Amino acid sequence: MKGLAPSLVRHSFAIFTGLLLLSASASRSCQAADLRVGIIGLDTSHTTAFTELLNNANAKNHIPGAKVIVAYKGGSRDLPDSWDRVEEYTKALQTKYGVKIVDSIEDLCAQVDVVLLESVDGRPHLEQAKPVILAGKTLFIDKPVAGSLKDAMEIYRLAKARQVPCFTSSAYRYYDSMVALKKVDVGTIRGAISYGPCALEPHHPDFFWYGIHPVEALFTVLGPGCETVSRTTTADIDVATGVWSDGKVGSLHGLRNMATPHKVIVFGSKNVAEQSEVGDDYAPLVREIVKFFQTGVAPVSPEETLNMFAFMEAADESKRRGGAPVSLREVIEKNSPR
Repeated sequence: MKGLAPSLVRHSFAIFTGLLLLSASASRSCQAADLRVGIIGLDTSHTTAFTELLNNANAKNHIPGAKVIVAYKGGSRDLPDSWDRVEEYTKALQTKYGVKIVDSIEDLCAQVDVVLLESVDGRPHLEQAKPVILAGKTLFIDKPVAGSLKDAMEIYRLAKARQVPCFTSSAYRYYDSMVALKKVDVGTIRGAISYGPCALEPHHPDFFWYGIHPVEALFTVLGPGCETVSRTTTADIDVATGVWSDGKVGSLHGLRNMATPHKVIVFGSKNVAEQSEVGDDYAPLVREIVKFFQTGVAPVSPEETLNMFAFMEAADESKRRGGAPVSLREVIEKNSPR
């Protein structure tokens, strides 16, 4: 028996080592597996653009770690910019990427790990987000997070109550030119101007539709803390000026019926910095979304998002009051879920 012991030991050790390697291999495979992504709302070009970045390994800016596998059409019949595009994007997702189309959000949630809520119309976002939050699925909501400040606050209240990670962002926040701007040492930031396109859509508050992009850019450099907003408006231009709790002043210039470039100018105690007008794409945003899906940590806090949406709501109220300053606290209290 003594002569067999070393052989048995070696044999046992080989089996044990093999099991360890198999376990490690399985662990790596599990860690490397793509997150299963579901898309709600096939009425925006973001659906195909994001899917191309995630699903096409040969794409120029391919982002690994997540793959779109299933989608729910959605669409708003009273909004041509939504309803007229649903079938086009549905067909593209099916034929080019093999995405499965389902008839309900509940069915979608049963098949995925995480969700992209992409409906271009913000009004149905609350009702579309509810079953996702109930299912406990980490959720990215494309701009606007909702069609009203009240709905936006309710989405975040529900997500917090169910401990579901949730975040929203415009692509403007992560453009390379914006990242470069934030790295410029201007000293203490005293204020900023953000200008960009601000097309209106009658079903949404004025800035919620497209003005949300330059608004998000403004908050990207100034952060949360806006307390009051006053607004001047004409047929072609909106100027909404906010005063922050620490004295910063931020101005949004929303442009219509003219050239509509976008840029942020930051005023600091030591310097003034301007964002470059270099072309950008969706890849930086999608990269942040995948990181969020993997970690469950939102890169933009609910507090900042809601301060931004309160800014836009207060700007609408200021317009109704002939340009008088409006407190963000007032509109938040008015729209808080009861």
